[in-house]
Amino acid sequence: MTSRASFAIDFHVHSDDSYDGHEPIELILEHAADIGLDGVVITDHDEIGESLRAADLAPEYGLLGIPGVEVSTRHGHLLAIGVEERPDPGQSFEETVAEVRARDGLAIVPHPFQRSRHGVRKRHLTDADAIEAYNSMVFTGYRNRRARTFARRRGYPEIGASDAHYLPNVGRAYTEVVVTAGGGARKADIDGDDLVDAILDGRTQIRGKRTPIRRSAVQYGKAAVRKSTYLLTSRAPLVPTVPASMKRS
Repeated sequence: MTSRASFAIDFHVHSDDSYDGHEPIELILEHAADIGLDGVVITDHDEIGESLRAADLAPEYGLLGIPGVEVSTRHGHLLAIGVEERPDPGQSFEETVAEVRARDGLAIVPHPFQRSRHGVRKRHLTDADAIEAYNSMVFTGYRNRRARTFARRRGYPEIGASDAHYLPNVGRAYTEVVVTAGGGARKADIDGDDLVDAILDGRTQIRGKRTPIRRSAVQYGKAAVRKSTYLLTSRAPLVPTVPASMKRS
């Protein structure tokens, strides 16, 4: 007998461990449970410490514990879902995807083609496990439609996520993942491998809606200030530039 169970998961959320994040993980987990999510993945920018801690704490809130990180590749951002160690930033997109898979993780492309948000350009998006086809933090639907069209034409599984940096935006968009299992698919018995298999099989549905423009504008504005401060203090680019000697003529 094969049973099915659906899981509502927000795969793209930032905590105060991100340079542009704001909320502690405990508050995020509590909020996620309160609004009926089954899981939330903390994907801080090039930091995984709080995500690992959130994954450990998640069961206390009745949530699935799934670690992750948003990695700055040389060609744009990549969500590494289900990894226990952070892939090194600054590698090529392809190298980072390979490293994520070697760590038994899932490589999801967030907000593709959006250069203002370090989205991977089409010419570099040669391979991935899934596409974030719906990001709630967009001002218009054009970028999401473009991402969805790209995913469907190439057969990529589609993911929806909030990209929240502030608590009220968590779960604004999320993914419903349908897991099948022989002999029952109780939520308590499902682990990360089951979810990965379901996503790779394309058993996903995007749920939710866009964050109100006013909220998005506030998040973008504050994030820009924090990003500038981060760059000034670290003296390092978020996405390393390609040396002139390596650029195509």
